[in-house]
Amino acid sequence: MEFITFKEIFYFAILTLAIGYIFTGIFVKRPRTVWDRMHPKKVKLEDFKFAAIVAAPAIILHELAHKFVAMGFGFNATFELFSFGLILGVFLKAIGSPFLIIAPGYVTISQAAFSNAMAYRLIAFAGPLTNLILWGISKTLLKKLKKMNMTQRAALLMSQKVNILLFFFNMIPFGPFDGAKVFFGPPS
Repeated sequence: MEFITFKEIFYFAILTLAIGYIFTGIFVKRPRTVWDRMHPKKVKLEDFKFAAIVAAPAIILHELAHKFVAMGFGFNATFELFSFGLILGVFLKAIGSPFLIIAPGYVTISQAAFSNAMAYRLIAFAGPLTNLILWGISKTLLKKLKKMNMTQRAALLMSQKVNILLFFFNMIPFGPFDGAKVFFGPPS
């Protein structure tokens, strides 16, 4: 089993572009001015890059955690792009929806993982745990670092928000969410 495939790298690049677009305007480097509000642009490249840099790692590292923990248990694991979820998120952003649904991808694991309930639960928990750790790192850096410019502070604040949101969202103990797998184990 390859550590990471070219296809997965390609999928992560697509995911990064889509997430950057979806979070553009939500995550901005600086507060919006009256001028910005009176003269809106559809997508500012600087805001797009900032949003991608802040939000994409939370999602990519979440998925990689699932993959690498599964591989650590000896199971095959592959990241797959969920085209419908990604297109839906981009569409909702494009029409200016107040609600965003972000389901850009998932990791498939070999059937053998379903016979080991503890491994299955740990694989499921690896993603949300990664988000919780990233939230803690962002929170700690915000408290400890005294010399920080406005962009760095904004990036850490946004990282903190997106990671805690992803943690709680993914730990919902229902349906396909990681929380259901953590609390209830593999389907019987």
